Amino acid sequence: MRSIIFSKMDFSHSNLFGYIEDLQELTIIERPVRRSLKTPEEIERLTVEEELSDIERAVYLLSSGQDIQGTSVVANLPVLMRQNPAETLRRVLPKIREVLHVAGVEMQLTAAVSFLTVLQEESVSIHTYSHSFLHIILQNLEHRDAGVSNAWLETLLAVIEALPKETVRHEILNPLVSKAQLSQTLQSRLVSCKIMGKVANKFEAHIIKREVLPLVKSLCQDVEYEVRTCMCRQLEHVARGIGTELTKTVVLPELVELARDEGSSVRLAAFETLVNLLDMFDADDRSQTVLPLVKSFCEKSFKADESILVSLSFHLGKLCNGLYGIFTPEQHLRFLEFYKKLSTLGLQQENGHNDNQLHLQTVEQEKKYISVRKNCAYNFPAMIVFVDPKNFHLELYSIFFCLCHDPEVPVRYTMAISFFEVAKLLNSDVYTIHKELVTLLQDESLEVLDALVGHLPEILELMTNGGENSGAESKLLSIPDLIPALTTAEQRAATSLKWRTHEKLLQKYACLPHIISSDQIYYRFLHRMLAIILTNNVLPVQKAAARTLCVYLRYNRKQEQRHEVIQKLIEQLGQGKSYWNRLRFLDTCEFIMELFSKSFFCKYFFLPVLELTHDPVANVRMKLCCLLPKVKSTLKIPTDKHLLQQLELCIRKLLCQEKDKDVLTIVKRTVLELDRMEISVDAFQKRFYENDLLDQEKERQEHLLLEMEQLEKEKQKNEGRSTNTNDKMFEKKRRDSKTSSVLAKSINLSVSGSSCGTSAGKEEKKSKLVRSQSFSTQVLHPKYSNIDKCPNKSSATGYTSSVSGTGKSCMLSFSDDSFRTHSTGNSGNAAFSSSSSRNLFNSADQTNNGNKESQSRKMSM
Repeated sequence: MRSIIFSKMDFSHSNLFGYIEDLQELTIIERPVRRSLKTPEEIERLTVEEELSDIERAVYLLSSGQDIQGTSVVANLPVLMRQNPAETLRRVLPKIREVLHVAGVEMQLTAAVSFLTVLQEESVSIHTYSHSFLHIILQNLEHRDAGVSNAWLETLLAVIEALPKETVRHEILNPLVSKAQLSQTLQSRLVSCKIMGKVANKFEAHIIKREVLPLVKSLCQDVEYEVRTCMCRQLEHVARGIGTELTKTVVLPELVELARDEGSSVRLAAFETLVNLLDMFDADDRSQTVLPLVKSFCEKSFKADESILVSLSFHLGKLCNGLYGIFTPEQHLRFLEFYKKLSTLGLQQENGHNDNQLHLQTVEQEKKYISVRKNCAYNFPAMIVFVDPKNFHLELYSIFFCLCHDPEVPVRYTMAISFFEVAKLLNSDVYTIHKELVTLLQDESLEVLDALVGHLPEILELMTNGGENSGAESKLLSIPDLIPALTTAEQRAATSLKWRTHEKLLQKYACLPHIISSDQIYYRFLHRMLAIILTNNVLPVQKAAARTLCVYLRYNRKQEQRHEVIQKLIEQLGQGKSYWNRLRFLDTCEFIMELFSKSFFCKYFFLPVLELTHDPVANVRMKLCCLLPKVKSTLKIPTDKHLLQQLELCIRKLLCQEKDKDVLTIVKRTVLELDRMEISVDAFQKRFYENDLLDQEKERQEHLLLEMEQLEKEKQKNEGRSTNTNDKMFEKKRRDSKTSSVLAKSINLSVSGSSCGTSAGKEEKKSKLVRSQSFSTQVLHPKYSNIDKCPNKSSATGYTSSVSGTGKSCMLSFSDDSFRTHSTGNSGNAAFSSSSSRNLFNSADQTNNGNKESQSRKMSM
């Protein structure tokens, strides 16, 4: 063994130094761990006596403890307020106020969050809170650290909403006059701007006009562009507080002036505020003031001021719809072309003319262009409304195609999110974007697929049933492409590591029975769900597949396929070798009980579930015991009395033979729960009325599926019979035509004789047809009286499909067959009756056919 080890190791000079360097790196990694350990002196200094109460411990740590201990006390302040608010306010809060003067950033941030939590939990009255906490918040509002100042500001803004008006006016608004002066610091003036916006919604319009608006105008003219930008963004809140009249006379002129500011950030803030306040301006203000400003913004965005390009693309949809009423046709077209230009911004044109003129785009420019196209994708539904959905294919489809095929994932992701809105707006023309749905389903990025899956059931329903004007042809054409795309999307999600996307996709695929046919689901999706349950290793994915499989089984329209799936579930899951599969079988049974009727579960799954009481794995028996109350709730007395006896027998065996302590504990608890349960009876009871009604509806739908399947089989059988009969008739006619042509050459028939024979034959056919129709109306079974009649079938078709019930109908069809033997023509009804009569009799009857035919001939004569 030693020789093998030494032969693998190389102790050359170079490799030896490599080993030494690796060892030195390991020692360097270990050094900080040793230094982080506390010395005995530090441990003693951090130790607190256990006899102290929570309040005393907090006071002690704030007085003589280290910073980390003080921060812990501040973070625990909401708990202390819940336990003992009076003592906390009297002893702990004054200490916190003293410590915060010299506290570090971490304790300051913790205190701001704790104060906000105390307010939200309403541990004390708002009056007590304003008296005890408000002054501490105002003192720390102008902290030198910007992060700390913003944290306290957020707490103050939340407190302003809860405080009474008088407290806000005396404690906050009055000191604000001095804080907003130019002599104050930049941080103080920025804080004043944000407080102005919050206070504007607190008071009446006349108070704001008298006390707030002068400060607002002053801050809008501040020498620092940061203050002007901050105040400009608060003008929206001020305008909402003072109303439309004062907004038109006071706020709008300020916005127009700020829109022409030298600072780009100020102009951007003015533009965004204008867009947000469009609903407060009348038509004159929009056409004379707002529209010229917007036009100048759009013109400058590509030339001199690209800084507003991202914001302009984000607000363009809201802007176009807000100004829709005042646009001329030329302006309407101009804004639409501007949107189209933004949608393809940054994408190289492959026309061969701009290759030498293209400059290398910087990384920042590329990011900006991606953001612009992403915003265009975000605004696409609004632009559909702008151009009218009827004009979508002509005006916007090319842009929709480009955005769905954009090379950047964020753009396609945004299109996937807004796809459902686009489909709703298009309504009857939704089939025009079917190809883009397939493209996004097959996208290489799972983020795009995850965004699309959120509304996938609604999208697929619109695709197949979208609008009254969408014909059946367009719906049928969409199905063949959708199914491969859906299967590809599921396989890509399954092979990835993002199991949540896979789980979400499987859950949404439960809508497919309402979208595609039962056979398509059976051959393309149902077996795939079973394979996922058997092979996948992620429990949520397996459960999602199990529930979707049960939904597919619920709406499957062929009994043979249903029995096959049920058999596979029992054999491969319930009787599987892996205990994990048997656990999934119990999960599947829960979904069966949820989706199917009680009688269905009792018929197919009740006994296979009870067989798991003998399972060798304790976890399976434990899960089964937890499921037994639900299993018992599916029984109805007296119909399922024998199943109830089987259940009680299994419970007794578990109580007597179970050796696992955990399982036995659950069994005993389950027995008590089962004893308290009341079993429903076949008749309706008041306490179970709603559940029984729901179960009856499920059972009715299951019977309806069986009846529909039976009707479809009979319909297919009748269509096959009619097809065979028509083929035989055609072949006989062809032979007769050949024979008649040969005879016409050799034999000369008299005209009078032929005419008499023909007229007699026609009369005989006519009388037989009348008798046949009268027989068919007499023997038609009432069960099939509501079946839709196919236009290509004669009345004899309905007759032959319904005469298989009684001996009387058989006799009538046989006599009609005897009529047919006398006929010289080849009537379709008579021939079809003959074929049906042959199918109705067995071989023994056919041996006596000659005697019966002779008797029927005598009767007819």
